[in-house]
Amino acid sequence: MANVRVRFCPSPTGNPHVGLVRTALFNWAFARHNEGTLVFRIEDTDAARDSEESYDQLLDSMRWLGFDWDEGPEIGGPHAPYRQSQRMDIYADVAAKLLDAGHAYRCYCSTEELDTRRDAARAAGKPSGYDGHCRDLSAEQKAAYEAEGRTPIVRFRMPDEAITFDDLVRGEITYLPENVPDYGIVRANGAPLYTLVNPVDDALMEITHVLRGEDLLSSTPRQIALYKALAELGVAKETPAFGHLPYVMGEGNKKLSKRDPESSLNLYRERGFLPEGLLNYLSLLGWSLAADRDIFSIDEMVAAFDVTDVNPNPARFDLKKCEAINADHIRMLDVKDFTERCAPWLRAPFAPWAPEDFDEAQWQAIAPHAQSRMKVLSEITDNVDFLFLPEPAVDEASWTKAMKEGSDALLRTAREKLEAADWTSPESLKEAVLAAGEEHGLKLGKAQAPVRVAVTGRTVGLPLFESLEILGKEKTLARVDAALERLAA
Repeated sequence: MANVRVRFCPSPTGNPHVGLVRTALFNWAFARHNEGTLVFRIEDTDAARDSEESYDQLLDSMRWLGFDWDEGPEIGGPHAPYRQSQRMDIYADVAAKLLDAGHAYRCYCSTEELDTRRDAARAAGKPSGYDGHCRDLSAEQKAAYEAEGRTPIVRFRMPDEAITFDDLVRGEITYLPENVPDYGIVRANGAPLYTLVNPVDDALMEITHVLRGEDLLSSTPRQIALYKALAELGVAKETPAFGHLPYVMGEGNKKLSKRDPESSLNLYRERGFLPEGLLNYLSLLGWSLAADRDIFSIDEMVAAFDVTDVNPNPARFDLKKCEAINADHIRMLDVKDFTERCAPWLRAPFAPWAPEDFDEAQWQAIAPHAQSRMKVLSEITDNVDFLFLPEPAVDEASWTKAMKEGSDALLRTAREKLEAADWTSPESLKEAVLAAGEEHGLKLGKAQAPVRVAVTGRTVGLPLFESLEILGKEKTLARVDAALERLAA
């Protein structure tokens, strides 16, 4: 596919959410698959909601996810600037040309008048969109409205014909003219609306494919009509192909919104999801590499991605599956990469131990055992804290569960055998606890539970005997002694 140009154009309002990331992913993958251009554009015309903090977060999130862009902020390009707030003169010029050519007109209707006429249309069982009241006002009527002090908006004049287009995801779609009335493109204060700026930017930036959320599907016939007018004015070269991506659903079959906790990208970064794990899962929300394969790299996705393979049906966000896929990607890392990615969670403010108590050699020794048991990187702190805290952080529920009647006797026997064991061999430590259990009529699983809680504070965790070896003989026996004292008390 030659000369593909797609765009990702978020608004800098609040934290980025996973639905936005999925849209960015599909656009980025489509551009890279077709050796095309990704334009990163910021739609920041809503001064009341947009913020520089959100703008910075957007750029930071794109970098964290590994998305590169060919034109846009910090890079520039032939169609700069790439922030809509810096393109207001362009929109004003295009609006004036649309008015002069008769593709748009000034509408003087008040909000109250519009509401009254809409209510009447609904009561009569007719479409309740704008009724074209100001479409063909005479000069005298316009002058009369202006004499009343009315400030008009600018509306685009929709054609009186059906609009049909071939959606890349959904196939052929037709909108009848009565369902797509004239619409506003410039506010009464002169500020351009999304309905104008988005298509104008796409036209001037020569976007060939618009891949966006299903919620924007109803605006497509309006934009197609506007493109035709822009082409007549020499502003647009062609109408892009449209593909509307399926909703991402949350709990209760409702569209995942910014208010849903699981929608925030920051949540996944803070929990320690890998970008490649999160993107792997998000790609499955409407697309698949193969029917029998859920785990793949981003490069494999790019090589196979075709937007026409996207399923139009809503996709449900499943946090547990997302975690499982991320766990697979953690296991796929080489150990050096894994240890480096865990680094933020081994320092303040996440780490509960003092910096001077952290032992790099112990961390390097335990890392391979931790890597195979984690869903997200933030779990590393609880998994290894027993190594670096002066005393284990005892989970009281785990203590109650493990320290049954007779646990003190078992621990005393285990201590004796561990003291005599070979501490350079996890297998020797296992044999020591196994032997202690046999003396008390317990299998290994039952015998090791009190030892694990005494030493690590929890009933579940990393492989016990490798953990004991890395912790060392002195600290292990001291913790068993402390547990015996507590049991005696």
